[in-house]
Amino acid sequence: MKTATPMLVKRNVKLFFKDKGTFFTALITPLILLVLYATFLNNVYRDSFLAVFEAIPTGLTADEDVLDGLVGGLLLASLLSVSTVTTSFCANLCMVQDKVTGARNDFTVSPVSSRSIAAGYYLATAINGSIISLSATAIGLGYLAITGWYLSALDVLALFADVVLLVLFGTALSSLVCYPLSSQGQLSAVGTVVSACYGFICGAYMPLSTFSEGLRNVLAFFPGTYGTSLLRNHALRGALSELSAQGFPDIVITELKNMSDCNFAFFGNTVEIWQMYLVIGGVTAGLIVAFALLHFFASRKNTK
Repeated sequence: MKTATPMLVKRNVKLFFKDKGTFFTALITPLILLVLYATFLNNVYRDSFLAVFEAIPTGLTADEDVLDGLVGGLLLASLLSVSTVTTSFCANLCMVQDKVTGARNDFTVSPVSSRSIAAGYYLATAINGSIISLSATAIGLGYLAITGWYLSALDVLALFADVVLLVLFGTALSSLVCYPLSSQGQLSAVGTVVSACYGFICGAYMPLSTFSEGLRNVLAFFPGTYGTSLLRNHALRGALSELSAQGFPDIVITELKNMSDCNFAFFGNTVEIWQMYLVIGGVTAGLIVAFALLHFFASRKNTK
């Protein structure tokens, strides 16, 4: 019984990577998003930063390199905030396939505990999603190195940590949502809806600062918005520090942080970075418990 979970994780990971088409599709999706973001959102983000500099006359002019670093960091954070969750849905294919083939029923009536079955699906999906998302992060950092690099080693490590945390959140969310699905078509439909809507909900496409106060308060209840803010804090920290070193006053730095959602507020109360981690971690833990309970009650039903 103790070896059931590692064996199930190994099986599920091997099944996912065995389907090369699914794996490369999941990996290509963030790359396509990077191209689309760089093509269509680059000028939008650049104009937003320039508007802040123009609105607060300081007699200082931001270097083009620093401006590129700000835009590139915002693009990278926006990309990762979406792809970490959407790729988790792609990586969760094994659970749906097992239901289609009847393998899940075999697991349920076998001596393997429901806890091991749930852990096998969750951990395998988290591993698959992490491999894809960390690869996308490395490529995004390469893009940032070309456009404008102001990240420290600590910033890079923090970004990787954020990505892993958001993959764990996305895996828990996708596991719960995909549990009742019984066909690959349903999974594709759910993945399409999530891909289309999640970027708006988490503030990836457009910063929440551009929305009305009422909408910002509503979206503050979604944990994805905190993940986006975490990524932007770490992706933009170096460029903002460079502006401060160049003599830009604190009011400019604060306004840039407000505009890019680095400063995040819940009904007017500023949310600290450690509180963002606490929110995402707590929600992830709750989703994992709910997913485990689904397997537990399903196994009890089948054994009666």
